Amino acid sequence: MDRGIPTEATLERMRAEEVAYLVGTPRHLLSKLEKDLIGKPWEQMREGMSVKLLERDGELYVQARSSQRQKKENAMRRRKLRALVHGLNRLKRNVKIKRDELIRKVAVLRKEAGRVASFVKVAEPGHNETVNRNTFVCTFDRGGWKTATDRDGCYILRAHVPWNDWPAGMEKQAPVLWKWYMQLVQVEEAFKTLKSDLNLRPIHHQIEKRVEAHILVAFLGYCLNVTLRMKLSLAAPGLTPRAVLQSLSAIQIMEVHLPTTDGRILVMPRHTEPEAEQRMILQTLKLELPPQPPPRIRAGHVEMPVPEHP
Repeated sequence: MDRGIPTEATLERMRAEEVAYLVGTPRHLLSKLEKDLIGKPWEQMREGMSVKLLERDGELYVQARSSQRQKKENAMRRRKLRALVHGLNRLKRNVKIKRDELIRKVAVLRKEAGRVASFVKVAEPGHNETVNRNTFVCTFDRGGWKTATDRDGCYILRAHVPWNDWPAGMEKQAPVLWKWYMQLVQVEEAFKTLKSDLNLRPIHHQIEKRVEAHILVAFLGYCLNVTLRMKLSLAAPGLTPRAVLQSLSAIQIMEVHLPTTDGRILVMPRHTEPEAEQRMILQTLKLELPPQPPPRIRAGHVEMPVPEHP
């Protein structure tokens, strides 16, 4: 299985050699398969996640649709469209703008809008025309916009799995292929977590036992990370371990040192009070911060910093 997009020649060779593959595909493939996929039934994987299967020319195509991903992509499209439309309206209201400057600013707006710019057709004035509402006209492709927003949240998986690679007695099903692909995603996420969040790499130890100890500690940290992910999947599916740890890392523990009159030091350990977002996370995970530690006294003296004179 591979999350990359191999060439068509590579896939054809793998099919000829009866090699199984499961890969992601470019977004434009959805438009080519849309007519064949319309009549296929959706199968519910979990809340907000559905899949359907299409078998064609010895290959299996799985269309996956996520309502949460669709909302996110719709919001991104609307934000870019809003910025483009507002920018074009500002240019229309500028009665003193010259044609060359108008064309340059329109090009900048379209570049910032990215693919969203294809839904707004702009008729620019000709070389000998002045800039006005008759020569500078913008039209919105509502049909294309609706089609694009309906496709948001969808993606296509492409697979070839010989029958001897399927579990005994199991038919070719979209949920099975989708779960296999999600396993690959989780493996890649595990490597990313070990390398970035847990700082497994680089390893600067020279002694073998220390290298093994470093890897063991990172693996134990990953086990805790997986445990946190499982708790979040039940209590708050929208949260990720990385986001939770980043938020909770702002809670700090400090010690306040106060000198006493007899030369000793009063040490008061304190942790910062959690903010609203941190309290919500702790309540969701059913966790509580420990009580503030009691103060303690120790011998010694505190060296106060001497202010520098200007």
